[in-house]
Amino acid sequence: MTKRLEKIYKLRKHPDNPRLIKDDKYFALVKSIENFPEMLEKRPVVVNEELLVLGGNMRLRAAQDAGMSEIWIDVAEGWSESKQREFVIKDNTNAGDWDFDMLANEWEMEDLTNWGVDLPMPKMTEEKEEKPKCDCCGK
Repeated sequence: MTKRLEKIYKLRKHPDNPRLIKDDKYFALVKSIENFPEMLEKRPVVVNEELLVLGGNMRLRAAQDAGMSEIWIDVAEGWSESKQREFVIKDNTNAGDWDFDMLANEWEMEDLTNWGVDLPMPKMTEEKEEKPKCDCCGK
């Protein structure tokens, strides 16, 4: 792979990319790129030799919306069509789980939320005392 800066307008979004980031999560990604653009050099968009995006379609779109004109890419050279398709899926699978105890004790919840970590929300259930029902009307 060859890593370099490339003009965003030269890159083509993958038409078969099955991964989406919507609404608040997308706006958080744009904000993250605006606040920490250096991260894109360490996690570049992966493209094939024709500059078709294999991994990082949403980062590319967010970088455009953040006003960037160039983005770091890593070119997958010599990959077969089947290997490229496999990468598109494997790059978007999430393996592993968060250690929520560690997150709660070692990290700031506001930072984690701003960085896009999906935190479990405590269940707000009311334990209602069941009232006896009338045998005639069911009320």
